[in-house]
Parts: sequence; C-alpha cells; structure tokens
Amino acid sequence: MDTYHVVLYIHLLSLLVGFSAGIVEAVCLLKLRGAETLEAALPWGQLAGQIEKAFPVAIVGLYGSGAYMTHHLWSWSNAWIVIPIVGLALLTLQGPLVAGRRGHKLKQALIANGPGPLREEARRLTVDRLLWSAGFSNEGVVLAIVWVMTEKPGWGGGIAALAIGYAVGIALGSLLARKPAGEAQPVFEPAG
Repeated sequence: MDTYHVVLYIHLLSLLVGFSAGIVEAVCLLKLRGAETLEAALPWGQLAGQIEKAFPVAIVGLYGSGAYMTHHLWSWSNAWIVIPIVGLALLTLQGPLVAGRRGHKLKQALIANGPGPLREEARRLTVDRLLWSAGFSNEGVVLAIVWVMTEKPGWGGGIAALAIGYAVGIALGSLLARKPAGEAQPVFEPAG
C-alpha cells in the first residue's frame, strides 16, 4: 500500500468521524428538545458534551491529510481545493464559537435547573435557534465540501455549493428547533 492510499484513508476516516459526530449531536438536540425533566435531558446533554471532543480530531485529520495530498499531488490554486479549505475554516470557527458556546449555556442552564421539570431558561435553550442552526449548517457545509471534492467544479459552482449547504443547514436547524405541536408544552415553574 502506498502513502497516498494511507493518507486518503485518514482523510476519509476523519470525514466520517466529524460527520458521524454531527449526526449524533443532531440526535442529542432532538432528544433534548423533547425532554420535560432534567432526568430526561441529562443523558443527551452529557452525550453532546462528550461527542464535541471528536470535532477537533476530525478537523486536524482533514487539514493534515488534505494538505499532504494537495502538496504532493495537486495545486493549492484549484477551486476544489481552496473552497473546501474555506468551508473547513468555517467549521473550525463556527463549531466552538457558536455551537460550543450555546451548548455550554444550555449545560449551565440544566445544571442550574436541578432535578425535576425543566424551567423556562433550560427549555428555551433546548430549542435555541442559533445552536440548532450552527449544528445543522455545519453538516450542510460538510456535505457541500464532499460534493465539491467529488465533482471538482469551478469557483462559481463550488462557492454556490458551499452557500447552498450552509443555507439549507440553517433553514433545517431553524425549522427543527421549533417544538412540534404534538410535543408537550413547557411547564414553567418559578426559579428557586
């Protein structure tokens, strides 16, 4: 087996780790949205907190393996190389700065809530549109990057793919952040 195939394997494995972690995070959000008590929310909040550790590993793997392959096989000026780098930079920033911070606010609200029914602040943060939009737009960007790297379009097609993936992710996140009519409405209790 040559070096290229090993590095390509690391690249694909890193992609799978990051995308799979994003899917698990989406499941956690869906379960948190439906939780009515701290006891129901806690396992999903804890899992989301643990899964976030996979993202930096995936990003380092993607940057490192992608840089190696580009340096040895392609050109840094190709649209299908530069556009995914920009998309990955977006993920690198938006993950911790938006989704991570909003997720930690939710964690603090759950801790402050204590046992029993979720109060207003915790309930509000389980359906925080910024948190949901960041998570789902990250997945949309990843899918757009995969498309760009597979199809190798020019600048216009690559930028459009990234923008569409991002916009669809934001729209889906905003839509899913709403509590469906069939789910129980929040029970608000005074704090304390």
